[in-house]
Amino acid sequence: MATSAVARETVFALRRQIAKIEGTLPERLQVPAGAPVDAPRNPTADVTPKNITPKNLTIVRRGLAVAPPDALLRTGAEGLDTALGGGLPKAALSEIHGAATRDAGAVAGFALSLVSLILKQGPRLPVLWIGTAEIFREAGFPYAIGLHRLFGIEPEQLLFSEAPRLLDALWTAEEAARMTALAAVILEIRGSPQRLDLTATRRLHARAQSAGRPVFLLRQAGEPEPTAAPVRLVLSAAPSAPRETIAGPLAGSIGRPAFTVNIGKSRTALPGQFTLEWNPDECSFEERRAGERRQEPAANPVPVVSASRRGKDPAPASGAVLAFAAVGSPAAGDQPSPGERAAHRRPRRAG
Repeated sequence: MATSAVARETVFALRRQIAKIEGTLPERLQVPAGAPVDAPRNPTADVTPKNITPKNLTIVRRGLAVAPPDALLRTGAEGLDTALGGGLPKAALSEIHGAATRDAGAVAGFALSLVSLILKQGPRLPVLWIGTAEIFREAGFPYAIGLHRLFGIEPEQLLFSEAPRLLDALWTAEEAARMTALAAVILEIRGSPQRLDLTATRRLHARAQSAGRPVFLLRQAGEPEPTAAPVRLVLSAAPSAPRETIAGPLAGSIGRPAFTVNIGKSRTALPGQFTLEWNPDECSFEERRAGERRQEPAANPVPVVSASRRGKDPAPASGAVLAFAAVGSPAAGDQPSPGERAAHRRPRRAG
């Protein structure tokens, strides 16, 4: 009997180690209240080893994960939180995916909404946003005044790191993910680069688990690929409802920001779609129910950008581009003296 018990403990420890390496375990979860530690989890499971305490015990079942309430970030939308098993994991890597480049604004807005929820619950630590130069050239930077008005985030709380290469951005994200001085880390990636593989996301997920801080991986116009993130949400913009007034909805107005959220991947939830509205006054999400009155986009019978064609009055050709001469510079046609020649135009010296 003693040999059998030791063998069970060894097999269980090996299974846990393999699961951690493969990234199949969510963050460390507590045993539910009232559940005996020494009882088997299912009829075919091995008996829990005696030397494992409830504090560091992780229970994972197929399609079910039991976690304490403080381990999850509740969005406030009951439908989405229920589908995710209580909310998004705090100490984990979460992927927020935008199918097209035009969805970059919705993805960024949803990530900032999650950051606002995190800052409401704990100390208002800074947030680091990491991306390559092409990311910020394509999608731009968040507007400082809008950060405070829509999300309650002070501009000085959001730090940006622009990396020249994807490899540098991944290294910065790994180093930042282990820091407890940050409330969250945002890594924005464009496309489906080869370096963003399963190994890279496992490292980010492990650092987030160790520090107990969330890492949000924002994907722009990329294909869904295997990652170590326990949850992948696919985001797109939804039509906003009209602005509410005392007299009722104001026709033709634009109300709160709205998002269409699809659960693309989850270890504990089934796929589903939800429409959330962000309340900037309360800094919380509200789920839009089916059948609620909302403002549909107006039908446009013509293309947004019409095709180029010759008209009756074509635009005149652009003139020559002229550069204004600097103060004290030589007149047009004069050659600068050797001393006035720009440094970058001087011939290189060999040796």
